[in-house]
Amino acid sequence: MPALTKLQLRQHLKSKSFEPVYTLYGPEAYLRDVAAKTIVDMAFGEGELRDFNEDVFSLNEPSSLKAALAAADQLPMMAAKRVVRVTDVRVAATTQKDTLREEFETQLEAYLANPAPQTILLFVADELNGNRKLGKLLKGKTAAVEFEQLQGSELNDWVVRTAVEFGAKIDRRTADYLTLTVGADLRRLYAELKKIATAAMPEAMITIEHIDELVSNTSEIPNFDLTDHLVAGRGQQALAALKKILDDGAEPLALLGLISYNFRRLLIAKDMMDSGAERAAVAKAAGLRYSDQEVFFAAARRTEAAKLIRILARLAQTDLAIKTSLAGGGKQGSRMQIEMLVCELAAG
Repeated sequence: MPALTKLQLRQHLKSKSFEPVYTLYGPEAYLRDVAAKTIVDMAFGEGELRDFNEDVFSLNEPSSLKAALAAADQLPMMAAKRVVRVTDVRVAATTQKDTLREEFETQLEAYLANPAPQTILLFVADELNGNRKLGKLLKGKTAAVEFEQLQGSELNDWVVRTAVEFGAKIDRRTADYLTLTVGADLRRLYAELKKIATAAMPEAMITIEHIDELVSNTSEIPNFDLTDHLVAGRGQQALAALKKILDDGAEPLALLGLISYNFRRLLIAKDMMDSGAERAAVAKAAGLRYSDQEVFFAAARRTEAAKLIRILARLAQTDLAIKTSLAGGGKQGSRMQIEMLVCELAAG
């Protein structure tokens, strides 16, 4: 049975052309679990007795696979389909962590060779090692769908779509900022978006200020660290922070926009501080949370306004170069340009 992409799975479900056996696996557990729920929901029509035709078995119980296959062989009751979901499936690199054990291989192989046509059997795998025999069996003999962790533009597309689900809008730059703040954990992103979308009413436009106010930054390298290293001339630390952020999947152009945003805030703060504005007014104008103020104000105090203006002009030049593919295009070329820029800025 051929593997399916996520897009092919959506197309199958829209047409209700179900496969008899699915395996959903991969590191993106949130999308995997949503797909499992969607398959189950769409398998039953209005008026069908879902409670009598849906079974869930966890392989944390050793005998569950045998019971699941027996349930899959039963005829549906007042419904077109039965759905049997098998969760907590693990075929690990070593047998010690397996929940799908080799002793059940013959029984599983026999069912997959002749699956019950009236049943949708759904394996939801937390780990599926493709080098192990049982992993190969599930990948090769079922409609296997891999859910990889979203990164870059695909992750931000998901953020934009999910905001719409909550009746709000978010632009690309703000979506970039949110993913850099929260990371790529879709469960947390979903929860944060729901909270922010509510706070954004009635305008329904999510802003960076909403994120700063409502979302705690749990990234290992907070976004402002890179800016702070640049302001202080700490080249080695700036490059280390840049590498960490880019290796975590940030798009170079999106990161450049966020660095520019931080330097614009520094320039606003510097101008207000030089004019004798109150600390609270500066913090409000720069959109600062209380926990971020000390490091931000320290950076503003030690930097001349003229230097901030020069940095912003240089950031704009790099932004144009990346967008027009000057000095090399593509993700690799963009990464090289922003690395060169960081070296230049950190050197003063």
